[in-house]
Parts: sequence; structure tokens; C-alpha cells
Amino acid sequence: MNSSNQDNDAMKSYRRSRRLVRIGQALMAAGCLVILSHWIAHIVIEGGPPGIQDLLIGYPTGFAVIVIGAIMAGQSQTKKR
Repeated sequence: MNSSNQDNDAMKSYRRSRRLVRIGQALMAAGCLVILSHWIAHIVIEGGPPGIQDLLIGYPTGFAVIVIGAIMAGQSQTKKR
């Protein structure tokens, strides 16, 4: 009976870990899309996007989302003793 509980806890822990990895990967992909769309906006619009948009929405936001996603995807499971 105790083994079943441990197996169930291990399965829940594994699922949680995989969910965090997938969410982190999705965030990294979203960050790449933000950077790509900002880069395309620079190419298409002469002179680039307006100043505040360039500072807050462009590359810094894309890189921040990528870093947050990488942190989430890189979380390690805690091991029980």
C-alpha cells in the first residue's frame, strides 16, 4: 500500500516537472517570436517602431521571456531522501 503512494507521488512529480519544461519551452518559443516580429518591424517600417515601443516591447521583452522560459525549463526535480 505504501509503495502505491510512492509511485503515485513520483508520477505526480514527473508530470509536474514535464509540464514546467513544456511551459518553459513554449515561453522560449514565444520570446523568439517577439524578437522575430520586432526585427521584421524594423525591416518593414522605415526608421523602425516608435521610441517607447522600441525600448519596452522589442528585444528586451523577447529576451526576458526567453530567459524566464529557460529558467522554468531548467528546473530540476527535488529528490526525496
